[in-house]
Amino acid sequence: MADSPMAKVFTSAGAEQGEIALDPEIFGIEPNTSVMHQVVTAQRAAARSGSASTKTRAEVRGGGRKPWRQKGLGRARHGSIRSPQWKGGGVAHGPKPRSYAQRTPKKMKRLALRSALSVRAAGDAIKVVDSFDWDAPKTKSAVALLESMGVTGKALLVLAPSDRIAERSVRNLPEVNSLIVGQLNTYDVLWAETVVFTSDTIGMVGGGANYQVTDDDFVRDEGDE
Repeated sequence: MADSPMAKVFTSAGAEQGEIALDPEIFGIEPNTSVMHQVVTAQRAAARSGSASTKTRAEVRGGGRKPWRQKGLGRARHGSIRSPQWKGGGVAHGPKPRSYAQRTPKKMKRLALRSALSVRAAGDAIKVVDSFDWDAPKTKSAVALLESMGVTGKALLVLAPSDRIAERSVRNLPEVNSLIVGQLNTYDVLWAETVVFTSDTIGMVGGGANYQVTDDDFVRDEGDE
C-alpha cells in the first residue's frame, strides 16, 4: 500500500498540534486530469440558469395583416411585419428556457473528487483544525487562525453541520468559502488553494484510523436525474 499522505493539525487558536495520516485511497491516488475536467465542466454547466428567452414571430404582438398586396407594387412580397427581417419582428433560432445539466456517472464524480483532494494533499494544501471552540462568531478569530496556519489566497473550509459558529465567522471573507462535508465537490476543491477540514470532517472523507465510511456519505451528486 502506498504511504499515507500527512496533514498538519491545528487548534482553533492556530497552534500546531501534530499531524494526521490521510487515507491514501482518497488523498493519495494518481490524479485523473481528464475526468476532473469533465466533471467540473458538467458542474459549471448545471449551475447555469438557462432562463434566456426570445420571442418567435408567432409570439410577437401584431403583424396579423399582410402589409401590402402580393403583386403589382414592385415591392418584395411579405406576409407579416413581424417576420425576423423586420424591425420589431420575432427572433429566428433564438434562445429558449432550457437546462444545461449534463449527466455524469457517480463513479466518475467520485474519481474526480479523489483526484482533486489528492492534488491538494500532494501540495501540502490539506490542513486540519481540531475543533472550532469559539464562543461566538467573529471574523477576527477566523482571520487570525488562517494566518497562523499559513493559509494564503483562496481557502475552502469543510465543516460539519454543527460548526455554525465557524461558518458565520468566515462568511464575510471574500476569498474563503465554506460548505458542509456532504456538499464537498470537485470544483470547490480545485477553486481553493488550501482546503481546511476539521477533525470530524476529515474522518468522514477517509482520514484517521477510527473512521470508515462509504462514498455516498460524503459525495454530493450534481445533476443526477
